Amino acid sequence: MNRQLSRLAIVAVALLVALVAATTYWQAWAAGGLQDRQDNSVELVAQFQVARGLILGDNGTTLLAANRRKRVDGETLYLRRYPQGGLAAQTVGYSTSSRTQTGLEESLNDYLTGANTNLSNALRRQLDQLGGATVHGNNVVLTINPAAQALAVQQLGDNCGAVVAMNPRTGAILTMASTPTYNSNLVDQPGGYAKILKIKGGCGNGSALLNNATAGLFTPGSTLKMVTAAAALDTGAYKPTSTFKDPGYCTEYGKKVYNAGNPDQNGPEAYGQVTLSQGFEHSINSVFCNVGKQIGAATILEYAKKFGFYTTPPLETPANERAPSGLYYNGKIEYPKNPDAAVDPGRLAFGQEHLAVTPLQMLLVASSIANGGVVPRPYVVQKIVAPDGSIVHATKPDNLGRAIKPQTAADLTQMMMSVVQAGTGTAAQIPGVEVAGKTGTAETGVPDVYTAWFVCFAPANDPKVAVAVVLEKQLNGFGGAVAAPIAKLMLEKLLHG
Repeated sequence: MNRQLSRLAIVAVALLVALVAATTYWQAWAAGGLQDRQDNSVELVAQFQVARGLILGDNGTTLLAANRRKRVDGETLYLRRYPQGGLAAQTVGYSTSSRTQTGLEESLNDYLTGANTNLSNALRRQLDQLGGATVHGNNVVLTINPAAQALAVQQLGDNCGAVVAMNPRTGAILTMASTPTYNSNLVDQPGGYAKILKIKGGCGNGSALLNNATAGLFTPGSTLKMVTAAAALDTGAYKPTSTFKDPGYCTEYGKKVYNAGNPDQNGPEAYGQVTLSQGFEHSINSVFCNVGKQIGAATILEYAKKFGFYTTPPLETPANERAPSGLYYNGKIEYPKNPDAAVDPGRLAFGQEHLAVTPLQMLLVASSIANGGVVPRPYVVQKIVAPDGSIVHATKPDNLGRAIKPQTAADLTQMMMSVVQAGTGTAAQIPGVEVAGKTGTAETGVPDVYTAWFVCFAPANDPKVAVAVVLEKQLNGFGGAVAAPIAKLMLEKLLHG
């Protein structure tokens, strides 16, 4: 009799365990699969009974994504709202009543709904649901500084472009602004998405939904001279004091490749006898054209890869919202089998050819120089906090490896300082703060219309902030004239508040 009771008890326990396991599986781990079925209306309603976690700025108080409660047939549903409108629309993304998600709302969905799959979270979620209590997701605290973000959006205005800033020592993203932008609250309003699609910005063909900071591809122009100079110095092919004769052009394949002209003069610049450092300071194309011819396209591209080109930069946003930088042919990135034979080394050296880069990538180049040659791993999520206040995840600074020697980084820092002190980037000067920077003015194929760049970091002797600014389709818009002043304001804001 006792043996029969024992067997019965074992069977009962086994059935109970199976029931708990099955319930946990279908309601926790398999929830994502169930939600993928568009016709699962029960699951569709259930997800809005979850109080989705908040997304906040680096101060832990500025709400970038929150909830609004709505009563439907006696049920309390939680729908998304965005208190700051378009402040960080492309990075935060949106989560709509039709289950469409983008940005961090998509990539961090499991955390925001409390469904991140570990046993303690699953059991707590199960108990809350069985007890009729509201399930609360985890809050996400970003590294983005709301005040600096607002300044970046305001400075970009109607331009198509981006402003990205980071701490070059840690990789923490401080600002990630992209324009044209949009009010995220429009997405869930009747006809709102169609209105967003019509936003084109001052360039006339921009997309408010595209995150220009991470997925926008632009010709880098002379900002790539940071990479070319890094390759030239790091390989020992040149020193900062190496001399060149600049007649105003470089001869390549029997043709003259001219220096850029300045808005205040007629024709291309010509400097005569100069050093590599002076060529960098005044952004002399002929100098870098000759450097490219000497070291070759393969060497430049290999150093570009050391800085992160040809890989999709790691970040917490969805992978399809980030793009790799490199040579693009017919819309596709390609690393030539024989770069020295297939690529024009002179034009590559000063950032033309078929190059297309993201602002985040050029920010990583400057940040690597500021960081002594080590590429910081970028991140935008500071921490994830559970409803009870415990830390679910806290990002620890990391790096992506060494791109250049410490001495090369030190030499480049001095050269970038000269750009701001007496070269093409004087508009970025800040009293009492040494700024290191590089201008870029990329050709667009339309006369007198350029893609304007400025990439920098400060203080140069103890870098705390690095900034990249890009503005598309600027009429007579040289990087030093239109992008550098914005970078200066960003540095001041992030350094001094």
